[in-house]
Amino acid sequence: MNEATNKTESEQKAVQPTLKLKFLSHGTLESKDLDFTRKFYEEFLGLEVVRASKVSIWCRLGGAHIYVVVQVPEGKKTEMPFLNHNGIDVETEEEVDECHRLAVRDAAIWNLRKISKPMVQHGTYSFYFWDADDNSWEILANPPGGYSWMFERGDQEGAGHMSRNFERPTSTRRKPPKGTA
Repeated sequence: MNEATNKTESEQKAVQPTLKLKFLSHGTLESKDLDFTRKFYEEFLGLEVVRASKVSIWCRLGGAHIYVVVQVPEGKKTEMPFLNHNGIDVETEEEVDECHRLAVRDAAIWNLRKISKPMVQHGTYSFYFWDADDNSWEILANPPGGYSWMFERGDQEGAGHMSRNFERPTSTRRKPPKGTA
């Protein structure tokens, strides 16, 4: 158990939840134009997409968790708040930089906006952008298994993963965090 951990893994597992649930299966996104959104998901993001109904598509990447994307009436879609963003992983900082380069290059094609510069934030190297549907996306460096490494570390104290000096997985960084070199 590291210094930032409040509970050991066995203590965390000792909690008996009220609901006996098995799998976090899906989330929901909204779309202004399902045909354009599908093309963006498949051709730019590389997601697997199926048309589930006249008013919805389902998409996934690298696992069984999906997003259900629902057509909303014209003028009803609002911008997704920054903190509600959707994260898509790559393995290295170099891959984040390349994705950023391509997002900037293709911004006009896909109506991307508010493309941030890549930087270390909340324990990972990443950048953000908003798509034509006003949904917010983060492209981030994470090892295989996504954020499972954080669950292995357990509960954090203080600033935790929000600290600039947070030690993130070695495989995701090309240089040590500021203040540690």
